[in-house]
Parts: sequence; structure tokens; C-alpha cells
Amino acid sequence: MTRRAPLVKPLRFIIDNLPTPIGTAQIVSDEEGHLRAFGWYDRDERWRPQLYAQYGDVELVEKRDPFGLTTAIEAYMAGEVHAIDTLSVAFVGTSFQKKVWHALRAIPAGETLSYGALAKRINEPKAVRAVGLANGANPIAVVVPCHRVIGSDGSLTGYGGGLERKRWLLAHEAKHAGGGLFRKEASI
Repeated sequence: MTRRAPLVKPLRFIIDNLPTPIGTAQIVSDEEGHLRAFGWYDRDERWRPQLYAQYGDVELVEKRDPFGLTTAIEAYMAGEVHAIDTLSVAFVGTSFQKKVWHALRAIPAGETLSYGALAKRINEPKAVRAVGLANGANPIAVVVPCHRVIGSDGSLTGYGGGLERKRWLLAHEAKHAGGGLFRKEASI
């Protein structure tokens, strides 16, 4: 029996690994240089299934920093926290998720926002839980800064990369962006 070739060629994405102070980051882009996913090597059981669910059978090709994405993230990790602000991102999600993810990018480094405040910011004040779910489904951690969202009491709540990473990212941004110790609410 002969096997038929797939009708559609799988998408080809580029993956790069970047050692950071909080673990190895995995950076996935498309061939046009748009960031498609950002996850942690020790948590790839979380982000990889999400990538395949969003894009289907993708081919991941290892290549070192073809579009400068890794260099920008490396600069961010070294203290240039605004180096990632203008990176091009592309994601697949519901219109609500995309609204939340775009709002996340507007929270400045060094500042935080509660889930409730983020829900109000996107004109969905009763959708606090839905905002939390969209935040948890964010495929591009750090660059789409879901770590900047905290509990209404100022507590650190869920982060796909682990709360220790969230704590480090917020302290890192507070130190290098000139903000307070991640308690300040963003006024965007």
C-alpha cells in the first residue's frame, strides 16, 4: 500500500534556544520573522501542544537568530527591558484572546495590572475569569507580558513558566525600568 503525500505542506517555523538567568527560552518564529511562540525548555510540555493545536503539523527548524528576535530577548534579559517592545508577533486565538493579548503588550515594563483592571481596560469588566484564561493561553510569554498581571490583592498568581520565573521577571523589570517592586498599577 502506498502512502499519499499530505495535501498541504506543514508550516515551517524556526526555533532558537536562548540560555537565560531563569532557564533556557525557546523562541519560535515564522519565515517572515514574526514571533509565534515563546516558551521554556523545561516546560515544553505546556507550549508545544498549544503550538500544534493552533497551527497543526508544523515543522520546527533550528536556526540561530535569523530575524534578531533572540538578540532582542537576550538584550531584555540583560536589562534592556524595552528591547522586546516592538518585536513583531503573530498569534492564533479567538477575538477575545487577541484583545487580551494586545492589551498585555500595552502594560509597560516595571508595572503590573490586576486581572480585574485588565478586564476593565478591554471594556469587559465582568470577564475577569475569561481574562485569566486568555492570559493562561498566551502563546508568546515574556514578549506578550502575561507575567505583568497579578491578583487584585497584589499577589503573584499563576504563570505558565512557574511563579519563580514570574517573580524574577517582575523584579528584573522593576529594577531596569525604574518602576517600584511590581505593585504599581499601569495607567495605560
